[in-house]
This record gives sequence, C-alpha cells and structure tokens, in this order.
Amino acid sequence: MEHAASSPRPGGTPMVSIRGLRTEFALPGRTFTVHENLDFTVERGEVVSLVGGSGTGKTVLLRQILGLERPAAGEIRVLGQPVDALAARGAAARIGMLFQHGALFSAFSVLENIACPLRELRTLPRSLVHEAALVKLQMVGLKPEDGAKMPADLSGGMIKRVALARALIMDPPLLLLDEPTAGLDPESSDGFVTLLRSLHRDLALTVVMVTHDLDTLFELSTRIAVLADRRVIVNGPPKDVIAFQHPFVHDFFLGQRGQRAMELLREYPFAV
Repeated sequence: MEHAASSPRPGGTPMVSIRGLRTEFALPGRTFTVHENLDFTVERGEVVSLVGGSGTGKTVLLRQILGLERPAAGEIRVLGQPVDALAARGAAARIGMLFQHGALFSAFSVLENIACPLRELRTLPRSLVHEAALVKLQMVGLKPEDGAKMPADLSGGMIKRVALARALIMDPPLLLLDEPTAGLDPESSDGFVTLLRSLHRDLALTVVMVTHDLDTLFELSTRIAVLADRRVIVNGPPKDVIAFQHPFVHDFFLGQRGQRAMELLREYPFAV
C-alpha cells in the first residue's frame, strides 16, 4: 500500500505530483488551514479517487491541480511541469475538468458548449471545430441531433455527458472529475460509470476523481486517496485502504452503505 509520504512508483514522470502542500483560507480574525504538508502522487493511466469528510478540501485540491487556485505553500507538478507554468500556456490542452453540476453555458447549445475550448483558441477553422465537437458528442453516447438542444432541455445524465465531451474536446491526457455521478438516478449513474470506464481504457486517460458514491468508487478506482487530518493519510488499492485504521475510513467504508458497495469488489477484480 502506498502511503502519503511514499515516493512515486517506477514508470516515468508521474502525471500529478504534489509535495508539501499547504492550503489556507483567510476568515475574519483568523486563518483556516485546510491542507498541511500534503503529499499526493498520481501515475499515468490510473484512476485515483479522492474521498474525505466535508471541509477536507477535495474539490479545492482538484482546482489547484487545474491551476484555478494557488496553495499557500508546496509544489504541484502536472506532466512534470509546475502547474503555474502549465496554466500560463493553457492548461485546458493538458487537463480536462468535469465540474460537479456540469457548468454548461445556458445561452449556448450543446454543440457550442462542447466546442467552446477549441473555439477560444481562434486558430482552427469553424468547420473543423464543429466536426471535432460532433465527434466528442457521439463519443459520450449522444446523437448528432442532440447538438442543437439547449442545456435547459437536457436531463441530468445528458448534462453530465455534454460536460464530459467538453472536458475531452482538447484530447487531454489528464481528466479531473468532481462528483461525476452526483444527482443521477441509478440507471443514469450506471451508464455514466460504464462510459467513463470505456473512455479511460480507449483514450489511455489518467483520472483523478472526487466522489462520495461508493458504487462509483469501487467500480472505477485503481487507487483511493483518503483526505483527513489535513493531508492524504493513505493512498492505495481499495482493499488496502479499507483495512487502514482510521475513524473516517471505518465510518465511510464499513458502515451499511460501505458493506453493500464492497460486494462490487468481487465483480470488479481490477479494483483490488
């Protein structure tokens, strides 16, 4: 089992490497520390899930990897480069982000939403941008005629798929997912997990995912990183993480919901 302070495994430059991270927020009269001396590594090709209690800074960590927020101290490297340098050159080309509620532009059609990152480059012909968006639309299981719809006309599952297509439009090797199945009914959630699994395999993606959904967690994760006590307390295969002695780990994985979801480990041996 790989613990937070362990060194990256052999196999080249890690996709994400975080060392000595400190995250602080200024509150009236005091400073609130979310992360302190946090270490975290993601190797190429992995699906690493971040779990932790409320206020442990899971989504904040995703935003820091994307370069949208800066830590108070520490180093974040993506593809071997400091994340600040990557952001300055346009992180969207290397990192795709699926926000929790989709974050679609309500005034844009589905196809316009998907095409937005490419269109902002202003270097490609409109016809090529349109074709690329259409390919990604169908890649996530939607039909060409869905491209003309507006976000207000979409179901929750369709919003997730459109947002995923937009995250993939630049063919990034790294994909960040914030609660990808939150708010979906069981059938839509299962379909989205199946889609993510196939895209991870077919596109050779590296995925960092925040999720509270135990079914999603066990079906997709090659490793689980647990945020508690302001740091990553354990980072390893699901079965090893479940055996780690910590109150949050026990409550999260070994409660009734956890016991039910753990049955999936028997069906998905790749996750152990």
